[in-house]
Amino acid sequence: MSDTSGPIPTRGRFPLLDRVSYPVDLRNLSIEQLKQVADELRSETVETVSTTGGHLGASLGVVELTVAIHAVFDTPDDRLIWDVGHQAYPHKIITGRRDRIRTLRQPGGLSGFTRRSESEYDPFGAAHSSTSISSGLGMAVAHHLRAGEDPSYRERNVIAVIGDGSISAGMAYEAMNNAAVAGEGAERLIVILNDNEMSIAPPVGSMSNYLSRLMSSRQFMGLRDLAGKFVKKLPDRLERTAKKAEEYARGMITGGTLFEELGFYYVGPVDGHDMTQLVPILRNLRDTDKGPILLHVITEKGHGYKPAEAAGDKYHAVAKFNVVTGEQKKAPPGPPSWTNIFARELVDRASTDNRITAITAAMPSGTGLDRFATKFPDRFFDVGIAEQHAVTFAAGMATEGLRPFCAIYSTFLQRAYDQVMHDVVLQKLPVRFAIDRAGLVGADGATHAGSFDIAYLGCLPGMTIMAPSDEIELLNMTATACEFDEGPIALRYPRGNTYGLELPAKGGIIQIGKGRIVREMGQQSGREKGGIAILSLGPRLEEALKAADQLAAHGLPPTVADARFAKPLDTELLEQLARNHAVLITIEEGSVGGFGSLVAQHLSKTGLLDTVRLRTMTLPDIFIDHDSQFEQYNTAHLNAPHIVQTALNAIGVSVSEQIA
Repeated sequence: MSDTSGPIPTRGRFPLLDRVSYPVDLRNLSIEQLKQVADELRSETVETVSTTGGHLGASLGVVELTVAIHAVFDTPDDRLIWDVGHQAYPHKIITGRRDRIRTLRQPGGLSGFTRRSESEYDPFGAAHSSTSISSGLGMAVAHHLRAGEDPSYRERNVIAVIGDGSISAGMAYEAMNNAAVAGEGAERLIVILNDNEMSIAPPVGSMSNYLSRLMSSRQFMGLRDLAGKFVKKLPDRLERTAKKAEEYARGMITGGTLFEELGFYYVGPVDGHDMTQLVPILRNLRDTDKGPILLHVITEKGHGYKPAEAAGDKYHAVAKFNVVTGEQKKAPPGPPSWTNIFARELVDRASTDNRITAITAAMPSGTGLDRFATKFPDRFFDVGIAEQHAVTFAAGMATEGLRPFCAIYSTFLQRAYDQVMHDVVLQKLPVRFAIDRAGLVGADGATHAGSFDIAYLGCLPGMTIMAPSDEIELLNMTATACEFDEGPIALRYPRGNTYGLELPAKGGIIQIGKGRIVREMGQQSGREKGGIAILSLGPRLEEALKAADQLAAHGLPPTVADARFAKPLDTELLEQLARNHAVLITIEEGSVGGFGSLVAQHLSKTGLLDTVRLRTMTLPDIFIDHDSQFEQYNTAHLNAPHIVQTALNAIGVSVSEQIA
């Protein structure tokens, strides 16, 4: 466990929170004291995120729930899993990490999500949604199996907290469906549905709170068991009828029929900000083995902090801000983001082509498609956190002659890989994949890095993969994708701002599979001249040109080319570079097994690999932790000095020799 003796700027302001280093410190407090802890914890969370930035609204919405769970259950022995994990800042503060909480999302600091290596109170790492019920069920079954082998092993409760958005994903329902038949271990599984947006239940009030306490009580569950034993004496048809009558009676009152049908005992809805309701209900659920159980709590994102309550999505993820006014610290005005450039061209093209549709998986603003949705609401589809469905939904549209754009972050497209392969690529359907957040992404770290899409798409027959080096190229590639009907096509682009280049009125169509020479070295013909060629895919071109300037200063001006396409390769350009240079360096913002591997494969097949010194620069075979994007690329050795060093090493010249 971490040391909590470090400097805490707010120590002394929050008297009860100062007494809570770990959850065990909550367990002798009264409900009134727990309310005070929650109020202080909310203030500490606001103070923290005001200095670090991060996911504020979701964390504020679960403050009372966090305190209540840790006060009632024996964590960390009882396992608490936060789906996604972006709402776990209050959880981190009261589980031994308050002294480090202002390092949140900072270099070398705490992760913005749950992480097993960070604390024993994080039993399952998360950052992608809808994994909590599956992992929790696995833990519950494992505990039961271990207890069967070792009589001294105490079975543990497993609590999975999942949001209403995350529970829309198919994986959550697969897990719930399996929980009903997973055996006795599932009896210790408690799923808490944190409902803060969807209207899937009646209003919360004193009657629904009373019914929830009643249904979670020993007396009610005992009566239910007695009734169950009685109806088992009845003929099968009457037994089934009686069971359904009981479920539907409660379902009509509480809205839980769906979960009952999936095999869960439903309790709720409950006011997730009312400690006097939460604590006794959680105690009831802790002490029963009648699971699996689903507790439905109603919460409000940003609860208790007026600027967040009033701002909606603006406080989902925030920059540093003023605690008193809520005003976020804006970066100085700069060039538009890659995302906005893509959205601009897509909207422009869609205004003259009504076959263009846009699909996203719960990320309309993150992918820039909110602009498309405003202008073309009938052609915009947000399918929720359901990437698999999004891809096959787009495939269905493509079969009928539409031109669907499926805009998904690189890291989330991984979740739909089978659908990309089987439903799109195998059938040669012209689905357009707009792959946002390609490459390294900064403070969100390894879980959100778009490291693998070149590799996992590049191995698929018939897939076209484009990577723009600047915003003009992104305009052109978006326009090209709009007009490409021969099969699936992907364009990948990074997080962050572009370079501020003057943009044309609209993008132009580029030839599929054709790269370009950006800078050609001086007098050169043949390998004996010892020339260096740099072939860049995507935005590393800027660093390649910086490296070219440095090499030219040392008397080694290289040829620099922009590949544009990872697939199909521009084999003519590639072979020309290999024949006329002693060294060929490829560079990409992707993992091992991507563009460089495709280049090596082609050169090997043609025999040119025997005569040119090929050096492939990729992301290293590790997960790179959260940091600024520039420092992440330094860690990856993909900035200009690293390109220079690679070139000099390849021709057998040290930097010191050149400087001399």
